[in-house]
Parts: sequence; C-alpha cells; structure tokens
Amino acid sequence: MSDVRYSQWKAMMSITKASLQAMFRSPSAVVFSLGFPLVFILVFGFVGDRGLSLRVGVDASADTANYIYQGLSHIKGVKMIKGQTPAEMDEALMKGNLTAVLRITPRKDTSYTQSYDIFLRTSKAAVDKIGVLQSMLSEVVHRVDDQFHPRTSVATIHTPDVLPGRVYRTIDFILPGQLGFSLLSAAVFGTAFLFFSLRQTLVLKRFFATPVKRSYIILGEALSRLVFQLFGSIVIIGLGHFAFGFTLIHGLATFAEMLVLCLFGLIVFMGFGFVVSGIAKNESTIPPIANIVTLPQFLLAGTFFSIDVFPEWLQPFCRILPLTYLNDALRKIAFEGLHIWNVGLELGVLALWGVVIYAVAVKLFRWE
Repeated sequence: MSDVRYSQWKAMMSITKASLQAMFRSPSAVVFSLGFPLVFILVFGFVGDRGLSLRVGVDASADTANYIYQGLSHIKGVKMIKGQTPAEMDEALMKGNLTAVLRITPRKDTSYTQSYDIFLRTSKAAVDKIGVLQSMLSEVVHRVDDQFHPRTSVATIHTPDVLPGRVYRTIDFILPGQLGFSLLSAAVFGTAFLFFSLRQTLVLKRFFATPVKRSYIILGEALSRLVFQLFGSIVIIGLGHFAFGFTLIHGLATFAEMLVLCLFGLIVFMGFGFVVSGIAKNESTIPPIANIVTLPQFLLAGTFFSIDVFPEWLQPFCRILPLTYLNDALRKIAFEGLHIWNVGLELGVLALWGVVIYAVAVKLFRWE
C-alpha cells in the first residue's frame, strides 16, 4: 500500500489549469470578458468628452428665486447641487466632481428692474466644461434681456476664479464602468454555464469517483476565473491608460489597488452565477435568468453614464445595486487618489451582498 498521500492542492491546480485553458479557447468567454469592454473603451475613447452632464454647485448665499437661476436649472444636462459647505464644494471642484460653483447676487442700482451679478468659481479639472456652462448662462441672460428690451443687460458674468485641479476625461468615467461590466458578465454567465455544463455532462459526478474534495473542485474553477479576469483587467486598464490617458493617480500603486478591488468584486459576482446555475432547469434558461441579474446593473449602476441623469425616484434603486459600489470604488481609487481603506462603504456594501448571495447560492446549488 502506497504511503504517498493524495494532494488536494495539486488536484485543485490541475482543475484550475484545465479550466483556464478552456476559457482562453472559448470565443464567448473572450468576447464577454475582453471584446465588449474593449470596444466600448475604444468608442468612448475616440469620441472624447462630449455629452457629459454639468454639475453646478450653488453657493449658500446665492439668490435662487430669480429668473436666471430658474432658466439655468431647467436646461437639460445641468444638475444644480445644493447643501454643500464651501470646503466641500472646493474639494469637489478640484476633483472634477463639480464644473463650477454659482453665486447670483442682486445688483444694487437705481433702475426699476432688478438686475444681477453672476459669479463662477471653477478649477482646472473642469477647464473643458466651463466654457459650455458660460455659454448656457449667456443664452439664459440673453433670453431675459429680450424680455426687457430696450435696456442694458440684466446681469454681468464675471471671469471665473480658477482653482488647481485635474482634467476629468470621459475615459476616467467609462473605463471603471467597463471593468465592472466585464467582471459581472463573466462571473454570472461564465459561472452559470460552467457549472450547469459540468452537471449535465456528468463531469462533477465523475469527480466524485476521485479523491478530490468538493470544496477543491469549486476553488479550482473559481481560481481559474480569477486569473482569467485578472488578465482581462490588466489589458483593459493598460489600454485605457496608455492609449487614452486614463488617470492612475498613484501610478502602479493605484493600478495594483484596482486589481485587488476587481478580484473582490469578481468573487462577490460569482455568487450570482452559482444562484443562476442552481435555478436553471436547462441550458436555454440560463441567458434570460442571467440577464435579469445583469441587465439592470449594466443600465442603472453607472456603467455608461452617471446615475444622476436618472429620475430621482429611480436613483435609490440604482444605489443599492452591487455594481454601483464597485464602479464608484474604482473611480475613487483611480481618479480621486483614494486607497482601498478609504472606500470602506463601497467594500462593506459589496461584502454584504456577497454574504447574502452566497447564502442563497448554498441553498440552491446542485451537484447533479
């Protein structure tokens, strides 16, 4: 009788290697994990920074009852942000989260018609957007002028005070969303199809005839997914940074932290894949069930555009989706320069989703 003990670790690594080779040879896995995200990054990278919404902070002392403010606030694409302190607004300006801070004050003159002074504070982070905002303000003022013709202009737009800041490009918003898109689609569709196929082809049943423990089978398949998606994330971030100037504030440190966050998000999202594989009765039912999980998150979790553009009644739903928190954390680490330990809220919500979804997965998971 042999004294050599069976190595669960070697068996797990063999499963990982075989599964990883299968994924690289699978056109669908490569397309969903790399193809689609890279296409979107290329499209938005070449399109540039057109079509972004303008977030305008409202100074606490600003007169918001006048027709100029009302006219600006009703322009599509302009979101007025109230309730922030001056320090919070300055920080948002320098990070590019606000285009400008607006202050409208009544002008003291002797005319019978009220007139105003308009003051803007912006930063270099919004250098590409402030011109658009000034044009919108000028259009509003001109419309008001026409109502009071003939007279001098009802308002004067003063030269903005410019604070230092980083330029926020379209790629800085799009790329983290595409990373999340890649991770969620690969985790849900890949895991669901994989384990359903292993059951259907009786591969799992054959595994039971070997000394390999069930936990090592799952770990081997999960590890192959992690390695495959890690490779995909490196390609996506590298292309965005070197081809389109995607911002990595702390260089390699930021790059490494984004990869760690990607792996954490993938582990959470794989739980959804286990749930789908447990629910599906046959292979044809996997796509519709998986789409119920993924499609709302692709559309509503800030993947392609900010959730601020959605109606206010819909935004609370957007803010409970796990992909929303992964996207937000990736953007904060990449552009704002935060670290893993600074995004505790996002990690906490993702972890909570992980606990819930894996508890459901354990109940629904079937080996045969």
